[in-house]
Amino acid sequence: MPRLSLMVAVLVACAAVLFAGAGVAQPAPAPAPNADQVVASVQSFYDKSSTFKSDFEQKFWVKAYNTEKTSRGRVTFSKPGKMEWIYAEPKDNRVVSDGTTIRVYEANNKQMYEQPVDTTQYLAAVSFLTGTGRLSETFNFELFPGAQMKFPGGDVLVGTPKTPTPAYSKVLFYVDTATSQVRRVMLIDGQGNRNRFDFVNPKINEPVTSTQFKFTPPPGTSIIRP
Repeated sequence: MPRLSLMVAVLVACAAVLFAGAGVAQPAPAPAPNADQVVASVQSFYDKSSTFKSDFEQKFWVKAYNTEKTSRGRVTFSKPGKMEWIYAEPKDNRVVSDGTTIRVYEANNKQMYEQPVDTTQYLAAVSFLTGTGRLSETFNFELFPGAQMKFPGGDVLVGTPKTPTPAYSKVLFYVDTATSQVRRVMLIDGQGNRNRFDFVNPKINEPVTSTQFKFTPPPGTSIIRP
């Protein structure tokens, strides 16, 4: 046996047998987190933030026609309740909330939908970013491993709204394990349509201006108040 005496080899072999026979415990793998722990970790991360900025990609899939529309842009959230979505595709579309009123501007149609924030149910899905709600108070959660959901390196929280809403039946939060940041949100409605938002290069606690959350549409825009 090159460079190793027979005696050393025997001692090593004996030691291995003795340790195996003695049942020396190996360090147990850390238990997998449960849904409550992941929700608490996500909430804790965003509780420490006052603003959130990110590029985004939105994919809206219509089940009945099996068609998908992709949009892109930049989003900013500021607590409490303020947000600004600026679309590069479709160009010049906006979704803006000053915390009181939400305005949805469609450039091609020259229309803007305007309604009080407290009458829309969609914002509950991003209330952890706007600081207007807590995940555990809004949803009942199940937790799925990211690998099972085609999201390696993370976990997926599947939320069912505690108060039923026609806006969505499920909301999926794709959570990066290393940071507890939500990197994707997907809303699924009662017809099976999917509205997915991927956050790219997110940043928190960067300065924002109050004017970002005020929007006046171009002259000639039709204002629709549902």
